[in-house]
Amino acid sequence: MASETVKKILEAESEAEKKMSEAKARRDDIISSAQGKAALTVQKSLSEAAKESGKIKAGFGKKLSAYREDAERSCEDKLKEVRSRAEKNMDKAIDAIIGQYF
Repeated sequence: MASETVKKILEAESEAEKKMSEAKARRDDIISSAQGKAALTVQKSLSEAAKESGKIKAGFGKKLSAYREDAERSCEDKLKEVRSRAEKNMDKAIDAIIGQYF
């Protein structure tokens, strides 16, 4: 009888070890799968962020180009105005100098 009880205890321990081993293997599979999914999710998020930043950068590039064109146009207009004033003032100065001597 005692040997029968010992046999049952040993079988129970063996079964428990088997179930623990299976549970650990299952746990490891679940963790590995979760890590793989997490890595894929992170990679996908990084890819989407890169695409979005590219779109934003392109948008700012267009705005910068338009701003540069407007600034150049404005500078050219102001430069023309300054040249025109300078020519008029030069004509007046020449006339004033000539008027003093003649």
